[in-house]
Amino acid sequence: MPLTLRIDRDVCPQIQDYQVRFDHDLDGTPMTELVPDWSLRRVSAINDGQIGELADLLIDCVGGGASVGFMRPLSRDRALSFWRGVAASVAAGDRALLVAEDAAGVCGSVQLVLLQPDNQPHRADLSKMLVHRRVRRQGLGAALVRAAEATARECGKTLLVLDAVTGGDAARLYERLGWTRVGDIPGYALFPDGSACSTTVYYRNLGE
Repeated sequence: MPLTLRIDRDVCPQIQDYQVRFDHDLDGTPMTELVPDWSLRRVSAINDGQIGELADLLIDCVGGGASVGFMRPLSRDRALSFWRGVAASVAAGDRALLVAEDAAGVCGSVQLVLLQPDNQPHRADLSKMLVHRRVRRQGLGAALVRAAEATARECGKTLLVLDAVTGGDAARLYERLGWTRVGDIPGYALFPDGSACSTTVYYRNLGE
């Protein structure tokens, strides 16, 4: 199922609209007939309204059990504070943010940490891929990853690195999309309910 993704080109104006074909969603569900009702773009500035919607997205994901650095219950003040920090990093050009929206508002996001040590200018970290529970099984996870890869290329990055809960939906998605598994770190973090989880490190060579 080919989808045309349109990205805000304020920061990287050379990015072109492009198509990505999705055969399965985050959990492996076939999507041969599904037509998504969301759009995806890169944002170069985040206003207060968007910060509020992004905070709602984060709260929903943590409430659904996603291990993305926060415990449950996640307060709205804590979520707003996190996104204000992201907004400052995006404005400084240290981070790229891609946001998906549907008729109800922000429904997904992913970040690229562009600022790296001096000896790693070719690398970025893919971070905080979030998909709202109302749009699961629509291919948004795959769309966010592919859009992040395209954005990284356009910003001069040739290597991406990430970590994901071992054996989770996101980890299976990355493997289907061609990311290389490096290894597992047992007991690396906690799920929002306090139980321990292992993480798996992946990389993607964009120069191949």
